[in-house]
Amino acid sequence: MDAHRLRMLRELADHGTVAAVADVLSMTPSAVSQQLKILAREAGVTLIEPAGRRVRLTDAGRVLVGHAETVLAALDRAAADMDAYRTTARGEVSVSFFPSGAAMLLAPLIIAARARGVEVIGRDIDTPAARAPQQLAEFDVVVVHRDDRDIAEWGPRLSVVPLLREPLDVLLPPGHRLATQHRIQLSDLAAADWIGVEGGLMVDDVFKSIATLTGVPVRITQRVNDFRVVEELVAAGLGIALMPRYVTLARDLVRRPIGDIRLARRVEAVTRVGADARPAIALVLEELRGIAAGVAGQSMSE
Repeated sequence: MDAHRLRMLRELADHGTVAAVADVLSMTPSAVSQQLKILAREAGVTLIEPAGRRVRLTDAGRVLVGHAETVLAALDRAAADMDAYRTTARGEVSVSFFPSGAAMLLAPLIIAARARGVEVIGRDIDTPAARAPQQLAEFDVVVVHRDDRDIAEWGPRLSVVPLLREPLDVLLPPGHRLATQHRIQLSDLAAADWIGVEGGLMVDDVFKSIATLTGVPVRITQRVNDFRVVEELVAAGLGIALMPRYVTLARDLVRRPIGDIRLARRVEAVTRVGADARPAIALVLEELRGIAAGVAGQSMSE
């Protein structure tokens, strides 16, 4: 069986539609369908079947995806072994970040990796952390952030490198009634209007955790994803917000920790299992760990 066709079947398992696979692999949907038909003839069984306007894997298709993972992982390891013969990591590594993570980590990563012979190609994409497996069809490394209370497992096909744990503070305008307090209690915020983010993103997951812990829903009056826009709305007195502690503010606003609950986000680098055997990817992960430790250390010393 052709490895490229096996990769298409795996991508179909990850993405769910032929059109999505075609987009990821820069092919036409008809070309993907044709290649999957050839793979079915090679296997001698039906691998996909109609499901409404979509398709789904048959039982045989799901079994073959498992074998495809083994074959493709072996091919990746073989490629990594060949790379390991080089004395110095080289080439390009593509890395996806959530926007505030890119602002914090991308520039120093590019500089540090370039000094060691590796070019980092970075992108900032505002998408839920749960989409990391799909993003890995396009990127070598995906840097995500999650609610610290999110304990969902990534599964055996992915490898995760913890980078940092970042506390979340309350962001207030200077004249707010709570701005003079050193720490704020959740009960002080019961009637507050909050500036939130789109559902599914990290901050929204934290708000859900707060509601679960307190039994009181958080009143979100605006939802914007860009932290700079959040700053403007808070500065205008339109609400308060949660802000990761290491995010640099452009506005003169007040940050205060919540004293009776620990709120934080975890920042992690996700790769496919075995990808870090490539020297260039291993180098990028090493640099990310060092840069993240420096960010956390510098903030604690300020």
